Amino acid sequence: MRKGMVALAAVGLMAAGSTAACGGDDSSESSGSGSSGSSIGKVGVILPDTASSQRWGSDDPKFLKAAFDAAGVTVDIQNAQGDKSQFQTIADGMISSGVKVLMIVNLDSGTGKAVLDKAKAAGIATIDYDRLTLNGGANYYVSFDNTAVGKLQGEGLVKCLTDMKASKPVVAELNGSPTDNNATLFKEGYDSVLKPKYDSGDYVKGPDQSVPDWDNAQAATIFEQMLTQNNKIKGVLAANDGLGNAVISVLKKQSLNGKVPVTGQDATVQGLQNILSGDQCMTVYKAIKQEADAAADLAISLAKGEKKDVTQSVTDPESNSSVPAVLLTPKAIYKDSVKDVVADGFVTKDQLCTGDFAKLCTDNGVS
Repeated sequence: MRKGMVALAAVGLMAAGSTAACGGDDSSESSGSGSSGSSIGKVGVILPDTASSQRWGSDDPKFLKAAFDAAGVTVDIQNAQGDKSQFQTIADGMISSGVKVLMIVNLDSGTGKAVLDKAKAAGIATIDYDRLTLNGGANYYVSFDNTAVGKLQGEGLVKCLTDMKASKPVVAELNGSPTDNNATLFKEGYDSVLKPKYDSGDYVKGPDQSVPDWDNAQAATIFEQMLTQNNKIKGVLAANDGLGNAVISVLKKQSLNGKVPVTGQDATVQGLQNILSGDQCMTVYKAIKQEADAAADLAISLAKGEKKDVTQSVTDPESNSSVPAVLLTPKAIYKDSVKDVVADGFVTKDQLCTGDFAKLCTDNGVS
C-alpha cells in the first residue's frame, strides 16, 4: 500500500476515535470464534441495493464481514435490494432477533427514520452508515466528508476543461437521487466550485437534473434529452461512476466520448477503465475499507456495551440536532493516479487490466 494511503487510513481511524455501507443478494451472518463472543451483542447491518453502485454488492459487505469476524462479533448483513418494504421487514427481523446494534444505509430518510425509531424503542444502538437519515436521530454517523467529495468533483471538471482549453463551455449537471442526503451534499460541494464560474461568465450553466434512485438507465435517458435540447454541452458533472458511464454511453453514439469531460465517484472498475480510455475525466476514491473498519470498530464497542467518544459531528439539517460523526477524507483520481487505487488494494490489476485495458494499464503505471 502506498505511503499516502497508509497515512490517510491513520487519520481516518484517529478521527474515529477507534470507529464506520453494503450487502449482496443474500443475508450473510457470521460469528467469530473468540471466547468472549457469547457475552457480546449481535450486530445487524442493512444495506440499500446492488444496482446504484458496485460497492453495495461487493465491497462493503466484504470489508464489514472481515472486520466483525476478526473481532469475534456476530454480524447479520442483509441487502434490501432497493425495496422499502423489504428494508423494513429486514429491520423488524433483526430487532426481533435481539441485535444490540443496528447499522443502516437508508433508501430514503422516511423509511430510515421509521426503522431507527423502532430500534431506539427497543433499546438498540443505531448507526447511520454512509448516508445520514434526516431527522432520524441515529446515535452515530460514519461516512466520508461528502461536501468535500463534491468539491473534488467540481475542481476535477474545472481541471479537465482547463486542460482541454475549453472556452465558455456549457456544463450539464447530472445529480444523484433527490432522496439521498449525500447527493445533496455532493451538489453543495461541486456547486461551490461551479457557481462562481457561471457567475463570472467563464462557464455557461446548462441542464441540471437529479436522477431518481441513482438509476443508471434513467440517467442515460435524462442525459440524452439534455443533449438533444442543448447539443453544445462541453462538460458533464456526473455525481458517480454509474451516472458517468450512462453519460458516456450517450456521448459514444454521437462520437463525443473523450471530447466532453465527464466526472464520477466511487473508483469503480468501470469508472477507472473509462478514465484509462480517456472517456472519463476523473473519479473520487473513497477508501471503503477505512469506512467499513471505522463503522465496525464503533459497532463492536457498542455491542460490548462501551460508550464511544468521537471528535467530529454533523448537524442534521431537518432536526438541527448534532450527530456524533466519523468523517473520512476522499481523494481525487485522474489517469495518472489510477495506479494508486490498485496499489491501495481496492481494485486489483486482474479486475482492471483486462483485454484492451492491459496496455493502457502498462502505459499508466498500473502494476
